[in-house]
Amino acid sequence: MVDADQTFVIVGGGLAGAKAAETLRAEGFTGRVILICDERDHPYERPPLSKGFLLGKESRESVFVHEPAWYAQNDIELHLGQTVDAIDRTAKTVRFGDDGTLVHYDKLLLATGAEPRRLDIPGTDLAGVHHLRRLAHAERLKGVLTALGRDNGHLVIAGAGWIGLEVAAAAREYGAEVTVIEPSATPLHNVLGPELGTVFAELHREHGVRFRFGVRLTEIVGQDGMVLAVRTDDGEEHPAHDVLAAIGAAPRTALAEAAGLTLADRAHGGGVAVDARLRTSDPDVYAAGDVASFPHGLFDTRLRVEHWANALNGGPAVARAMLGKEITYDRVPYFFTDQYDLGMEYSGWAPPGSYDQVVIRGDAGKREFIAFWVKEGRVLAGMNVNVWDVTETVQKLIASGTPVNTEALGDPHLPLDGLLP
Repeated sequence: MVDADQTFVIVGGGLAGAKAAETLRAEGFTGRVILICDERDHPYERPPLSKGFLLGKESRESVFVHEPAWYAQNDIELHLGQTVDAIDRTAKTVRFGDDGTLVHYDKLLLATGAEPRRLDIPGTDLAGVHHLRRLAHAERLKGVLTALGRDNGHLVIAGAGWIGLEVAAAAREYGAEVTVIEPSATPLHNVLGPELGTVFAELHREHGVRFRFGVRLTEIVGQDGMVLAVRTDDGEEHPAHDVLAAIGAAPRTALAEAAGLTLADRAHGGGVAVDARLRTSDPDVYAAGDVASFPHGLFDTRLRVEHWANALNGGPAVARAMLGKEITYDRVPYFFTDQYDLGMEYSGWAPPGSYDQVVIRGDAGKREFIAFWVKEGRVLAGMNVNVWDVTETVQKLIASGTPVNTEALGDPHLPLDGLLP
């Protein structure tokens, strides 16, 4: 029975951890809630870091999950700028990395998130090489983009994923020159496949972004500690004043691995393996957010989802599981992006090779359409581009698992919700 004598410890002060703490109190838990964050900033949301905040359209204060006073008001013991370097599952303690303090837990949540993957090439120690994951990164990058725009400087971005493209859009709005280096044949290849990646390539080309597809960075060239250019494996050299490494993120599993918890394999994105209740291989230790790999019955595989909605929904779900409530975490993955005048929402999961056709409803050329990834008539994923108020219906189509008439699916004159079973 959960009561006031129990202590729940949350390691990781991102959105998942903050929402878990909030939900514990909302569900009536009266014990200790300890939230440990290795950043000195209060828990914040990450989407603005490559969107509104980076563009200067959203204030620094707007990114925080709660007002700073909220934690004390709700009796959340918040430790900022603190790390945990060890878990003793037998003694049920976590150890602070700075002074070795041991804290007992009855239930432990790992919400340690992910970290940017690093370029393994010469020149990454130069001052003009950047990553974007934390608020401090975004603040620094905002200053960089401002200076590049003012001085007609050149930004090279390694990677044409969501972060790379969103920063490219921001950089162009500041007036910087932008070149994107991507080993795949199209942007977002592993998410959208070749059919829809071209939509984003054309969007960025229209705004002056240069792409180099099918090549990799081999060296960042500098002088006096500053970036001068980059070289690619086709022998070309490209001018650069700054470089952004946007080649993906890796789950922060070192703490879980050292504690002997089961990890998911790389084929499923790595991360800490959890069950449908977000429990790890230790029944008193849970994981949620970017670091968790959970079984998804709808897609019959393990998923590790790095997007905002997974943290937003996973935090409350894992809190209820820690309180002993019966939950099954099976939310349809969702994410969104804003680039120039394009707004997009994506629901589902359909990596290349998992579908047999892409059905377009609307006009892809005008960038006003919905795309559906379909296998044997079943909708695996849907992406609405500059078409709004359809996400709920798209998610219902995916969650139903029922085959639909693909001709009707692609007909914009037929109501989409009429295809629901």
